[in-house]
Amino acid sequence: MHRRSLTVLLLIPTGINAAIGGYAGDALPVARAIAAVSDTLITHPNVLNGASLFWPMPNVLYVEGYAIDRVAQGEWGLRPVHGNRIGVILDRAIEPDLELRHRQAIAAARATLGLNISDIVITDLPLGVEIAQGKSGATWGTIAQPDSLLRAASKLICDAKVSAIAVVARFPDDPDSLALRNYRQGKGVDALAGAEAVISHSIVREFAIPCAHAPALQPLPLDPDISPRSAAEELGYTFLPCVLAGLSRAPQLIADRSQIRSGDLSVDDIDVAIAPASACGGAGLLVLGRSSTTQLIFIEENTTALNVSPEAMGLNGMRVRNYLEAIGVLAAIRAGLEPKSLGR
Repeated sequence: MHRRSLTVLLLIPTGINAAIGGYAGDALPVARAIAAVSDTLITHPNVLNGASLFWPMPNVLYVEGYAIDRVAQGEWGLRPVHGNRIGVILDRAIEPDLELRHRQAIAAARATLGLNISDIVITDLPLGVEIAQGKSGATWGTIAQPDSLLRAASKLICDAKVSAIAVVARFPDDPDSLALRNYRQGKGVDALAGAEAVISHSIVREFAIPCAHAPALQPLPLDPDISPRSAAEELGYTFLPCVLAGLSRAPQLIADRSQIRSGDLSVDDIDVAIAPASACGGAGLLVLGRSSTTQLIFIEENTTALNVSPEAMGLNGMRVRNYLEAIGVLAAIRAGLEPKSLGR
């Protein structure tokens, strides 16, 4: 190759009712299209996870959100791998029948996808996940026993020598809630997303290891009016398959910049970052906005529950109406063109 590779960072924060990316895997078509005009696409699990559905893309890096921020801040690097040895943490609060469903999903991933899933560890205490929602509609969550989660992760890393961790935590069931009914009908926020981020952030921050989370929930009653946007979550008893597939080739996290070597990716390699125009307050995006080498693209039609504009945060970049226009901008950049030269 006689030109610089085009590396794109696709950001769609979780738990903020994004019009695209606020549901299970509904941003996957966007990721697939952007990957087709990029050499490397970096994005986070909630963009790529579709419960029982996923799509393998060899040039897409599956990177947890906290790790993305550290890379964008210039502190960490990413090292692509051929494959990872995955360990699984199961919350002690999961009932026996639901635990069995998840163990069967793990066995299926081993047998059908050939994934290297080694040990399964059950936390020594129930994690005690709680979820909450703010006035804006954004969600967050807490864990009553974070130390139990970290002890389980440490056991997998030290004893089983895993290089990636999947977590399955028992989330509260509330099948009759208005928020859940709205979400299933394609007009509500993902109430679980904020708490899921807390879980994966905790492990990535402590151990600098790829991690993603799948919630454990009892199956919901059949509903003939489910929105296609939320239908991926209705297909099975567990959301674990997409997480295991994503983690199987997630890049390793290089927490010591002095250890970054040829072939690794760092902030200097990020050519373009793409984010919703109303969700521009993320730590990584704010740092990239001060870079002279990263171009920012803001998507107006991907509305969210937030109102944090690039202008309010002092970010300079290009506003476009939708991801189709953003893909055109990427194609122009890849061709060495000034995107504005393609208009009048």
